[in-house]
Amino acid sequence: MLSIAFSVPRRFFVAALIPILASCSKPPPAPAPAAAPVSVAVAAHKTMPDLLAAVGTVEAINSVAVKSRVDGQLLESHVRDGDEVKAGALLFRIDPRPAQAALAQANAALAKDMAARDLAKAQVDRYAPVATKGFISADQMQQYRTAYEAAVAAVKVDQANLAAAQLNLGYTDIAAPFAGRAGRILVQPGNLVKANDTNALLTINQIAPIFVNFAVPGAYVDRVRSAQARGALHVTARVDGVKTPQAGELAFVDNAVDPATNTIKLRAQFANADESLWPGQFVSIALTLGSETDAVVVPDAAVKAGPNGNYVFVVKADKKAEQRAVSVARSVAGESAIAKGLDAGETVVVDGQSRLVDGAPVRVAETQAANASGAMTGDAAVAK
Repeated sequence: MLSIAFSVPRRFFVAALIPILASCSKPPPAPAPAAAPVSVAVAAHKTMPDLLAAVGTVEAINSVAVKSRVDGQLLESHVRDGDEVKAGALLFRIDPRPAQAALAQANAALAKDMAARDLAKAQVDRYAPVATKGFISADQMQQYRTAYEAAVAAVKVDQANLAAAQLNLGYTDIAAPFAGRAGRILVQPGNLVKANDTNALLTINQIAPIFVNFAVPGAYVDRVRSAQARGALHVTARVDGVKTPQAGELAFVDNAVDPATNTIKLRAQFANADESLWPGQFVSIALTLGSETDAVVVPDAAVKAGPNGNYVFVVKADKKAEQRAVSVARSVAGESAIAKGLDAGETVVVDGQSRLVDGAPVRVAETQAANASGAMTGDAAVAK
C-alpha cells in the first residue's frame, strides 16, 4: 500500500484557525425590546367650559336671633330644637297678664279724658253765643277754648298709650319672622326674660334658598366681570359625600379686591331644595365663565409633568411611542384641554407611561372611550 504524506507549514494552520476562533467569541445580537402593553385614548374636539374653582362657605340668606321685646315670664314654647318653622308660626308665649293690665289702664285713661274732652266741647258750644253778645269776657271764653284743646290733646296721648299697650300685649306672642329651621332652644319655659336681652331665645336660619360665599384671585376680576356682562353665570357647589352637585347662579361681586389676600369676594345663590347645603359648611365651588368650542381634549391621565413641563406619549402609526411636550389650557372633570402640541385624532397613552421612553414599541391593550358630552361631571380645576 502506497502512502503519500503532505507537509503543511504550521504557520498556515494557525493563521487559518484564528478567524474561526474570533468569530466564535462574539456575543449574539441583543433581542429587540418587547412591546409594552398600554391603554390609549384618542384626542378629540370638544366644547370645554372655562371654569374657576374655589372653596366656599355656606351662609343663610336670612338669620335671626329671636328675642323678647317685653319683660315677663316665659310661659310656653311651641317649637322644638331643630324644627322647620313657617313664617308667622307661634314660637313662644310670655305671660300676658301684665300687658293686659296695662292695656286696661290705658283704656280707662282714654275713657276718662274723652269724657273731659266732651265736657269742654259742650262748654265751648254753650258759651260761644253768649260771648259774641258780650255777656262774658273774651278772656273767659278763651279759657273754655283752651280747656277744650287741652282735653283733645290728652285724648290723643291716651290713644297713643293705648296703641303702645296693645303692641306690648302683642309682643307676648313671639312668632317666626320668616320660614326656616330653628336651632337649639336657649331659654326654657318658666324663666324670666327681658326685652332685648343679650341672650336670644333661639336662632332661625333660612335654609332654602341659601348663599355660598367664596373668593377668587384678584387677577380674575376682569374675566368675571366680562363674563357677567354677557349673562348670568352658572355656579356649582359640591359637598363631600354628596354625589349630585348643587346648581346656582352668581349673585354678587364685591366692589374691591382685598389688598391683604389679593382676592375678590363673590357670592352665589342656590335653591337648595333638598337642603344639602348647610350654613357654615365648606363646599367646592366651580364658576363657569364661558366655554371653548373645538378644544383638543384628552384624559387627564395622558398628561404627565416633567422637568421641562407637561408631556404626553403619542402612539405613532409604526406602533412606537413619541414623547411630546404639550401645553395644557385647563383641566375639567378629568379631562385636559391641550392648547399646543397635539392635534385631534392622535392617539395618546393614558396608562403604562412608566414603561415607556421616546421611540419605545407599544402594544395597545385597551382603548378608552372619550366622554362625548363634554359636560362637567366632577370637580373642576382652576383654568390656567
